[in-house]
Amino acid sequence: MNYRKFLSSPKNIGIALGLLTLLLGWLMPVPFVERFYSRGLFLGVRWLFRVLDGWLPFAGVYVLLLVVLIWLGWGVRRLFKKSELNRRQRLGGALHGLLSFVGVVVFLFQWLWGFNYGRVPLERQMGIEPRPLTVDELRDELLMTTTEVVRYRHSLQEGSDTVIAEQKIGPNPEALMRQELRAVLKKYNYPRPEEVRGRTLLPKGILLRFSTAGVYLPFTGEGHVDAGLHHLQLPFVLAHEMSHAYGHGDEGTCNFLAYLSCIHSEDPYIKYIGYLYYWRYVASEYRAMAPDAYEQFRKALPAGIRADVRAIQAEMDKYPDILPELRDAAYNTYLHSQGIAEGMKNYDRVVMLVAAWRKKNGQ
Repeated sequence: MNYRKFLSSPKNIGIALGLLTLLLGWLMPVPFVERFYSRGLFLGVRWLFRVLDGWLPFAGVYVLLLVVLIWLGWGVRRLFKKSELNRRQRLGGALHGLLSFVGVVVFLFQWLWGFNYGRVPLERQMGIEPRPLTVDELRDELLMTTTEVVRYRHSLQEGSDTVIAEQKIGPNPEALMRQELRAVLKKYNYPRPEEVRGRTLLPKGILLRFSTAGVYLPFTGEGHVDAGLHHLQLPFVLAHEMSHAYGHGDEGTCNFLAYLSCIHSEDPYIKYIGYLYYWRYVASEYRAMAPDAYEQFRKALPAGIRADVRAIQAEMDKYPDILPELRDAAYNTYLHSQGIAEGMKNYDRVVMLVAAWRKKNGQ
């Protein structure tokens, strides 16, 4: 192959960049990724995003979407203006352009953030040993977490059987949760650039209709949460998405960092949200392993806790899923491609991480 001739085409350069980036990601050892990318080059990426879109009063994804649509429209128009091409040639040109576009996307995704999937696992850096829980251990975890949920709910509304009212956490929950998260990252010796954003996306339900509460986009460097979230979900999801922005790819890890950010807060409302969000993960795991025992347990819960859980579910029910099977298949494929063997079940790994963290700390 004449490589000089091959690379003379901009489209071929895009394809080559994507392939070389995938190869590099496969070859790079974990310690190298941690030291030279996650704690090195990636900090420069974070500085770049701070300069480029830190001043925007709205999510950068809107600008990105507009630019992509304009670029695609221009490309299609340019292709069909070439009247000398027949249908087969136009189809081949479109496919060539699509492959180049995918190559550029892969290149940018990995260098702007994606290599973080290959960093040293958080549990190794923290010195904890997560493992699957037996049904008895899961029941004990559920009982312990329920005690914490009940205690912190009582500190907010003693004896109330209604849905807990939205508490005042200040005019900027994004800034508050960034502060809480940075305190956790500092404690465990992780880099913590200041200007990490957690944006709210409109219209309501734009993410929830795909069973997604939030999303991080490497191309804008911002975390995003759905504007339709219940107020008892918002702080936790903000911390989760900003954990991605700080360089953590694993979903269970980001859930764990969000949990620590909430429960270490001095605000009892934030503490309650952290314990309640985690409680829902533990309850879901226990229900899957012991459905009859879980139903008996649920009936004995304080009315206020049940009211809060129902209120969250009612809010989510306003945004029914669109093509859930296709979404699950696509996201599972994406996670597998990034080395997350358990796919979407990776979110539930937070239960193992919290249980291991409790054990290390003698709880």
